[in-house]
Amino acid sequence: MTIAGSLNNALSGLTATARATEVVSSNVANANTPGYATRQLEVSSQYLGGTPGGVKVNGVTRLVDQGVINDRVLSDASAGHDSSIAAFLNDLESIIGTPEDAHSLSGRLAQFEAALVEASSRPDNESRLNAVLDAAQDLVSHINGATDGIQQARMEADTSIANQVTSLNEGLKRVETLNYEIQETIARGLDPSSLMDLRQQEIDKLSPIVPLRQAPRDNGMVALYTDGGAILLDGKAATVGFSQAGSLIVPEMTQASGALSGLTLNGLAMPSPDGQGRNAFGGGTLAAAFEIRDVLAVDAQKDLDAFSRDLVERFQDPALDTTRAVGAAGLFTDAGSAFDPTDEVALSERLAVNTAVDPAQGGAIWRLRDGLGAATPGEVGNAQLLQDLTNALTDTRTAASADFTNAARSSSGLAADFLSSVGADRLHAENLLASSSAQNETLKMMELESGVDTDNEMQKLLLIEQAYAANARVIATVDEMIQQLLSM
Repeated sequence: MTIAGSLNNALSGLTATARATEVVSSNVANANTPGYATRQLEVSSQYLGGTPGGVKVNGVTRLVDQGVINDRVLSDASAGHDSSIAAFLNDLESIIGTPEDAHSLSGRLAQFEAALVEASSRPDNESRLNAVLDAAQDLVSHINGATDGIQQARMEADTSIANQVTSLNEGLKRVETLNYEIQETIARGLDPSSLMDLRQQEIDKLSPIVPLRQAPRDNGMVALYTDGGAILLDGKAATVGFSQAGSLIVPEMTQASGALSGLTLNGLAMPSPDGQGRNAFGGGTLAAAFEIRDVLAVDAQKDLDAFSRDLVERFQDPALDTTRAVGAAGLFTDAGSAFDPTDEVALSERLAVNTAVDPAQGGAIWRLRDGLGAATPGEVGNAQLLQDLTNALTDTRTAASADFTNAARSSSGLAADFLSSVGADRLHAENLLASSSAQNETLKMMELESGVDTDNEMQKLLLIEQAYAANARVIATVDEMIQQLLSM
């Protein structure tokens, strides 16, 4: 080998070791950076005129386990979905209350029943009659407040949908831009690894919103599809559309009535998730927000309306209070009027105590004892109506609404069934969340394990140092030989 050839080999070796050092330092510095993939320098022997000519740096390879990444991205969506559903059901249980809570629906109902019993024992005692009124108003106030809480949850879900759609559209545009930048970088013969890391970070930001699948395309580009098959990005980013509701959502507002918006994809209407995630956008936090707004909260409202109907009808029975006119409202009213069975939707929002017994609204407290239609006070010791009111509350009857089973229950039994159903749904959702979260954490650990191994990088650095020293020694030796030749 000639002196020039030796010098060229050594110089190419130094260039390769310098590049390898950069790769190792980048790996170590970004070991904990989300979306960063381990770099590996690719080298090969080069030949000049058929003879060995040193080392050729072919480029830098970005090492990723795409299968693990794809599974982890899907699990991000699953965990996000289950977390949103569990949080809503936990809030719903807090709104309705648990059976042992004195301020729950069951607790308020028990207080109302106890007040009726106490008033029956002393019908002449005005303070006990006032206690019945207070307990009835507290019960109604709790039901009204529960309705407000459910509709507020629907409003928050609608706002969340709007925010997530905005984030999804902006994120898809960023991925589209990075796709083209990666394509241009590759065309210029440069390393696109950093841009690919940024692209993966952007995809990871979108993964909790919608379950995403990545498909490779030419020149380092990727396409994005939802797990349900909707194309979100393939060259050009799709546009997801949604119209946010106004400042208020009421029980009567649904997608079917046209009062609430669904999703569009490039202007085409898309079916909304049905509660089991069977939809092009099903499975992530976006689907969860739709399920809360259009399914879970709506079902909870129906159950609350059905309970309210049962409560109203118990005290609206014509045989209960003969002083009332035919068709007049009972103790509990539909916004002051008698309840119409064909107008059950949002009854819990309109539920009110009959003003005839409320002195603050022009009524008289003694009508609890003597009858809602009574013109003058009756015998103060007559507890018959109060006892009948108590029996109306505790008698078993079949709820008229289809939301409950046909089993006969007392009012407290119906409330307990409602609360138990909410609690069971919450527990089921938390179990699903525990499972999806565990899977997500496992896949994240697998992804980290396939990432940067700092021990291995340190071992590489030792080999690089040895290679550098060897090449430097060759150059020093060549220099000594040249100096000896020049001194002759």
